[in-house]
Order: sequence, then C-alpha cells, then structure tokens
Amino acid sequence: MFAVGKKYHFETSTVINAPIEKIYPHMSSMKAFNQWNPWLEMDPGLQLDYSGTSGEVGDKYCWNGNKESGQGCHEITALVPNQKQSTKMVFVKPFESDATSDLILSPEGNQTKVTWTMDCELDYPMNLMKLMMDSQMEKSYGSGLKKLKSIVEQEK
Repeated sequence: MFAVGKKYHFETSTVINAPIEKIYPHMSSMKAFNQWNPWLEMDPGLQLDYSGTSGEVGDKYCWNGNKESGQGCHEITALVPNQKQSTKMVFVKPFESDATSDLILSPEGNQTKVTWTMDCELDYPMNLMKLMMDSQMEKSYGSGLKKLKSIVEQEK
C-alpha cells in the first residue's frame, strides 16, 4: 500500500515572444487576468463581482456560476512589478477549499518564460484525486497560458 499526502503542487509554463514589460500588465489586475482566465469559459453566464483597487494587493473578484464553475473568490496577495503575481483562491461550491497560485515571469533572451503554479492541501478522499489532477490542471492552465501568449504576441 502507498500513502498519498495532502499537499498538492502543480506548475506549467510557456515561453512568450515578448519582453516581460508587455506581459506583466495582463496579470497585474484581476480584470486583466480574466481576459485569459481559462475557467471563465466554463460558464458563459458566470456572475463576477470585482472589489478592491485594480492592479493592487487586495484586487479581487468573486464568482457565482453553474455546477462546474461553482462559487468562490480570487484575490491578489502580492505583486512584484514585472516579476510575479500571487493570489489566493477560496472555493465555496461545489466544495469548500482554498489554494494559492503564482504567475512568475523570467526573461529568456528577447522572450519571457511564464510559469503558473498552484498549491493546495486536499483532505481524504480528495487527496486520492491528485493522481488524476495533473492532466486536468495542464489542460486548464495550459489553455490559459496559450490564450495569454496569443493576446500578447498579437499586440503591436
């Protein structure tokens, strides 16, 4: 028998053909982030409520949607200009949970590597799902990063 711990970490990245300064504005506020947030596409009728000051720590949105998207809030907890955005997500429905997430920018020559991470703790029996979560997370986070790449690279 093997043990499955509670901690879950996921990360994926992409390289965007643009300098950091062109990418950071797309992640420095919740409204900008939601232009490429993959989960907003799950529910066209999703209700969003923004609060806090856009582009500052405390910038937040709460959502209320269908069975798949559920309900919760997503808040910026730290911003390091042209380097990093950190957030906390609190899920209310379909189950109560919370997670932290980082978007990290790293220069790679004339390009920028964008790394998106998520960390959470999962109690039993949800922790058993960790074994299958990576592929679903890659699908979601990967599609978000692909959309971000497309938006940034099409800008003049």
